[in-house]
Amino acid sequence: MKLDILAFGAHPDDVELGAGATIAKEISLGKKVGIVDLTRGELGTRGSADLRDVEAANAARILGVSVRENVGFADGFFINDKANQLEIIKMIRKYQPEIVLCNAIDDRHIDHSKGSKLVSDACFLSGLLKIETELGGKQQEKWRPKQVYHYIQWKNIEPDFVVDVTGFMDVKIASVKAYSSQFFDPASKEPDTPITSKNFIDSIGYRANDLGRLINVDAAEGFTSERYVAVENLSKLI
Repeated sequence: MKLDILAFGAHPDDVELGAGATIAKEISLGKKVGIVDLTRGELGTRGSADLRDVEAANAARILGVSVRENVGFADGFFINDKANQLEIIKMIRKYQPEIVLCNAIDDRHIDHSKGSKLVSDACFLSGLLKIETELGGKQQEKWRPKQVYHYIQWKNIEPDFVVDVTGFMDVKIASVKAYSSQFFDPASKEPDTPITSKNFIDSIGYRANDLGRLINVDAAEGFTSERYVAVENLSKLI
C-alpha cells in the first residue's frame, strides 16, 4: 500500500499529540496516511504496553488512518544504529510516502530527539540503491520521501511553518483522549506525571489556538523542516 504521508512516533500518542489535527485534515482531503510507532511505551508510568496497544488502535480509528504498525524497539533504550535504521528503511520502502512526519528534533523526553534523528537518517538511507532490504521474502525498491517534517511536542520550539487545522481539533483531542491511561483522570489512583495534569490536556487546545491566532485562523499545528520550505507562488500563502 502506497501512502501519501507516514507519521512516526517514538511512543504511541506522540503522533496524535504532535500532528493529530493535521493528519485528520489531510485524510479529509483524500490523502492516505499511516502511523508507525517505534516502541510500545512500556516504560510509561501509567498503564501497560498491552493497554497502550489497544489505545493506539482506538486512536487510529478515530483519526481514520489507513494503517498503524509498531516496530517494537525498546522504550527508553533504542538507539540510532544500523539495525534500527534498517527496520525504519523497511517501513519507508513498504509504504513509499511522499511526506514523513516525525518527532521533535529537541524535547524533554530523550526518545523524542532520538526517534527524530533515527527516522530522519533512515529517510535518507532509504534512497540509496546499494542498501538492500527484504520484506515478506521480497526485495524492496529504494525510496526517499520528498519531505521530512518534525512536529512540535513538549517544548515550544519555533515552527518553520504552521498548518491551519481549524475544524479538526475535536478529532485530534478525541484521538489523544483515546489514551485514557496516560492523561488527566481525576479518578485514577496511579502516580501523577507531567502529562496527567488538566493543564497539559488543556494545553493541546490553547497551543493550537495561539498558533492559529498568529496566522489569523482558529487553530494551527506547527512543524519544523530540515530543508527550506518552498511555495509554488506567493498567492499560495495564507
